Amino acid sequence: MFKLYDISMTIHRDMMVWKDRDAKRPSFENTGNHETGQTYETRISLDAHTGTHLDAPLHMLKDGATIETIPLQDLIGTARVLDLTHVVDGVTKADLEPLAIQKGEWILFKTSNSFTDKFELDFIFLKEDGAQYLAELGIKGVGTDALGIERSQPEYGTHRTLMRNNVLILEGLRLADVPAGTYFFVLAPLKLEGIEAAPARAFLLGS
Repeated sequence: MFKLYDISMTIHRDMMVWKDRDAKRPSFENTGNHETGQTYETRISLDAHTGTHLDAPLHMLKDGATIETIPLQDLIGTARVLDLTHVVDGVTKADLEPLAIQKGEWILFKTSNSFTDKFELDFIFLKEDGAQYLAELGIKGVGTDALGIERSQPEYGTHRTLMRNNVLILEGLRLADVPAGTYFFVLAPLKLEGIEAAPARAFLLGS
């Protein structure tokens, strides 16, 4: 029997958003309801980086590829959840070297970020030397349990290093209840076109 872990953020008005900015909050407008004799309908307004979301290279690279160019086959398969809950500040090459990370795999960072529903300015992020190490290994993708994979780095070195080396970036995971280990991974971004990111549903299947 497999156990299913939903590792996506729930989208709602009071959810965690980048730096708690109101402009980043999703909005829900009721456009029809039963009291007025209509069907119940809602209009949703979302930032492309709301909650759990997949970045495309256009987010950080001029003339970078847009979200629809990422093949679906790259978003389904084996992934490893790495326990990095001991890390303070940021994940470095030294933190990653003992973990036997393999070429072509998805890795998902479980850090202290997973244990809060509030945006913290000092969230755990991937430092540029860690990003360079992962790029050199040739992994397929990296997921993080923060809303961003980096903070306070000049020239967005983590994003750009990964994107220039065709490493996919998934942000906003929820991994508090997920043990470290290997899982079957499914990532389903909204089918959008011509933009730099897409909100996504993500889940893991494990024994």
